[in-house]
Amino acid sequence: MGEPLQDMHMPDGVGPGSLNANKLFLGNFVHSKTREELEYLHSAGVFVDTTGVIVAIEPECDLAKAREHVFPRLGWESEHVQVVACKPGQFFFPGFIDTHIHASQYPNAGIFGKSTLLDWLNTYTFPLEASLSDLNKARRVYTACVRRTLSHGTTTSAYYATIDVAATNLLADICLALGQRAFIGRVCMDHADLCPSYYRDESPAASLAAARASIAHIRTIDPDFSLISPILTPRFAPSCTSDSLRGLAALHAETDLPIQTHISENLPEIDLVRSLFPGSSSYAAVYDDHGLLTPRTVLAHAVHLSDEEADLVARRGAKVSHCPASNSALTSGTARVRRLWERGVEVGLGTDVSGGYSPSVLEAARQASLVSRHVAMGLAEGKNRETAKLTAEEVLFLATRGGARVLGLDDAVGGFEVGKQWDAQLVGLAVVDDMGETETHDGKGGDDAGNVDIFGWETWEERIAKWLFNGDDRNTKMVWVRGRLVHSRQ
Repeated sequence: MGEPLQDMHMPDGVGPGSLNANKLFLGNFVHSKTREELEYLHSAGVFVDTTGVIVAIEPECDLAKAREHVFPRLGWESEHVQVVACKPGQFFFPGFIDTHIHASQYPNAGIFGKSTLLDWLNTYTFPLEASLSDLNKARRVYTACVRRTLSHGTTTSAYYATIDVAATNLLADICLALGQRAFIGRVCMDHADLCPSYYRDESPAASLAAARASIAHIRTIDPDFSLISPILTPRFAPSCTSDSLRGLAALHAETDLPIQTHISENLPEIDLVRSLFPGSSSYAAVYDDHGLLTPRTVLAHAVHLSDEEADLVARRGAKVSHCPASNSALTSGTARVRRLWERGVEVGLGTDVSGGYSPSVLEAARQASLVSRHVAMGLAEGKNRETAKLTAEEVLFLATRGGARVLGLDDAVGGFEVGKQWDAQLVGLAVVDDMGETETHDGKGGDDAGNVDIFGWETWEERIAKWLFNGDDRNTKMVWVRGRLVHSRQ
């Protein structure tokens, strides 16, 4: 990782990623207040204790005010406080939350071929995933994936690994070491007719035993699941036998661990599910009939859910991960986020690497906006057409608070409030000077400044919109998880 930004005040002997120092963040803070509204806090101070929790937020706060009034109230000593202050063009934003990503597919990002979902799985996905039983290869892939997602401001990821226990455990170890909050899923897939012979669980019992083994490992490295949590992961209904699905449901009932899987991604998949589970009335009913549709269930895609299925998902309290880039890349369809919201379903964003071509949640947010416009264009003229479109505020909600709700983290992360953990990113936009040159106030300009040019006359709403539609990892200057600096760019 890079060196800390030069505007950081560092007490002697205390590094930027240290967990043994209190921290003060000064400047501009932007976060979702509601789905429809971003809140802008200017010239504010956010105080984060040694556990990574926000303990105070002060308006109109500078270092002098903090030292004179706030530090004594908190019992802090000035010489032991790290201070990070925004420069012009910079603001703090909550860390992004990726509710659906296949770490094991990261090398294939952008290689989604010319075929359908099921063909793509057999051609690209299963061979790559199976090869990660080579732990040296898995270490290269997983380390690169975690570092890349952190560089894009992703502080939490819900990862699919592979069926291999050792490789799955390695992903958990890497996330813990690099400091990313993560849900780690050992993929369960045991259907002999649908899964390749070289890449499947031997039996429902073997699948369940492997899931337990991975859970046990994560418990040894993070006993309270405070940063790394297991997540039960039936790949999708066609890959699992009924016995396997019921076994995972029983494990969920025993442990209350979250569940992640896929649902209604494309039409041929839905037809396949119908043929494999004729006793269930729908794809959603398959999971419900097997005990897997719960308040802790994350359903990726949900492109073609019927009204009845959406209502069932809402009644069970299950959540949806919207993966717009993947749905477009694999020609799966256009998911209707507002329709899900209106039926009471919580929604977050997923990059779905590698069906999705980018590990950036910001890219997923802009694609969510664009896909919603395609949904609107498919509707008749009138009010419904306009309301189908998602605003900049709404897609950034999906990327932060929405994802936190989907993963059961809404009390911990997703915004800037006292009691929440400091999972955040410092975003820097290039300021254009009188000569038309750009600089980022961290000594970098030109191409490294990124694609977002700020001229000074933009409102804050306009700045955020420009970042949403033009930003990339060059704008992500620093990233923290639970108060620990986990990425910096200079």
